[in-house]
Amino acid sequence: MVKSRTKIHGRRDFCIECRKETEYLLQKRDIVKTIRDKEYTFGITVAVCADCGEEMSIPGLIDKNVQEIDEQYRTTEGIVTTDDIEKLMKIYKIGKAPLSLALGFGEVTIPRYLEGQMPSKEYSDVVRAALTSPAYMRQKLMQNREKLTDAAYKKAMAAADSIERLFSVSEKMLSVIAYIFEKLEEVTPLMLQKLLYFSQGLYFALYSSPIFTEDCRAWIHGPVYPEVYDLFRDFKYNPIDDARFALLEGATDALTDDEKKVIDLVVNTFGMYGGKALERITHNEEPWKEARKGYGDSIPSSELLSKEHIMKYYMTVRQKYNIETENGLMDYIHDMLKKAL
Repeated sequence: MVKSRTKIHGRRDFCIECRKETEYLLQKRDIVKTIRDKEYTFGITVAVCADCGEEMSIPGLIDKNVQEIDEQYRTTEGIVTTDDIEKLMKIYKIGKAPLSLALGFGEVTIPRYLEGQMPSKEYSDVVRAALTSPAYMRQKLMQNREKLTDAAYKKAMAAADSIERLFSVSEKMLSVIAYIFEKLEEVTPLMLQKLLYFSQGLYFALYSSPIFTEDCRAWIHGPVYPEVYDLFRDFKYNPIDDARFALLEGATDALTDDEKKVIDLVVNTFGMYGGKALERITHNEEPWKEARKGYGDSIPSSELLSKEHIMKYYMTVRQKYNIETENGLMDYIHDMLKKAL
């Protein structure tokens, strides 16, 4: 059955039925293949002559079909892909041969998988478990310690420690962070802190409850969630590019529609500004100002910004501004930046 038809204008090839060059159509066709005594139906791309309707042999199409079948087979059987293996290497800062040894495979197993060889289901499950469970990967590293060089072992274990810190915050907080990263191309640690704070405040104002459970502190540079600061402190003032977040693929599915709506509002308004501009806004809001009373500008503090105070403040903001909309939030932002000046 044809699932779609796409005419490639100007792209032509030789049709052996028409005995001439013709334009062709790309169609999706289902085929049945037997692999290891089991039947599978795969959707592959075929080229069809626009004149006679017969299939044509197009350069590169066989390779494309092999790739399509490979991807669909891996998905059906739950077999890891080369992308999965490369993520694992990046997360744990480990080479392909050392990764093979760390997982208990032969030294050339992972290199062969990266070249396209299909893993067995048993070995695939080992790779997937290492990718999804830091505790499992740590266990494998310790089990196969003697097979690794000191440098490879220490680097991978240090990465495992770093990943454990990633899970030191709540699942909801991780989901919010992952969603912000998904929506914005560049986020610095300072910017992330403020976007989390604004998301909490706006959610409080609209739904009278917190979006995540972590407490906020009043630091010199504005509201800060210390656990999140510890996660990304190494990036300093640079955009966050964290391989560890490959472990959180699908994490945003845990967010409700209301939670995504609020984060979208924050990202599409506050997210247009850099960290320093967002810091100036928070410095003119009552919760941070109240918590910093008695502290000089350069004196560190870690006073609690209570959830109750944040909720009360943003409910007051809601009474003055239509913060359910991007236009209302932009009005609030403009007024606060003018006040900062």
